[in-house]
Amino acid sequence: MKTLAPLYDVETIVPILSKISIFGGLNDTQLYKIFRLLQRVSYKNLDYVFRQGDAPTHIYIIIKGNVRMLHEIEGNNYQLFEFGPGNCIGEDSVIGIQPHTLSAVAIGDVDLAVIPKKSLLDLYKTDSNIFTLLILNIARELSRRLKSTDNLLLHYIDKRSHPY
Repeated sequence: MKTLAPLYDVETIVPILSKISIFGGLNDTQLYKIFRLLQRVSYKNLDYVFRQGDAPTHIYIIIKGNVRMLHEIEGNNYQLFEFGPGNCIGEDSVIGIQPHTLSAVAIGDVDLAVIPKKSLLDLYKTDSNIFTLLILNIARELSRRLKSTDNLLLHYIDKRSHPY
C-alpha cells in the first residue's frame, strides 16, 4: 500500500460516511469515532489499490475518482464493476480471512479514506456497540451483493435444461 496520511477534513468526510451502507444507523458521535480511525491515501491512474490474492488489510472509501474491480483468469483481466465517490470496497476484510478475490485499480487520480482492519477489530474492545453495528451492516451489504449475483446467474441459466 502507498503511504498513508492523516485525514483532516471532517466536514467533508463525515457526511460521506453517513451515506455509506456499512455506516448506516451510526449517530454523529459514532461517525466521528470512525473518522478518527481514517487515513488518506492517493493513487494515480492504473495504480493497483490491491491485487487479487492479496491479504485484506483495509476498508477503502472512495473520496475522489473511480476504482475499477477486475478479476484475473489465466492472465486476462475482466472488469466486473467500477465504483465512484461515496462507495466503499474491501468491507469483507473485517469479517473475512480469505484473500481478495478481485483486484482494485485506480481510474484517474483517486483519493481514498481507509480504515485499517486492525483499527476496526480494536473497536470490539473499545466500543462494542459500533463494532456490532458495523459487522451487522457489512453482513447486510454482503447479503445484498450475493442476492444480486444470484439474480445475475439466474438470468443466464437455461431454464429448459435446469427445470428445478
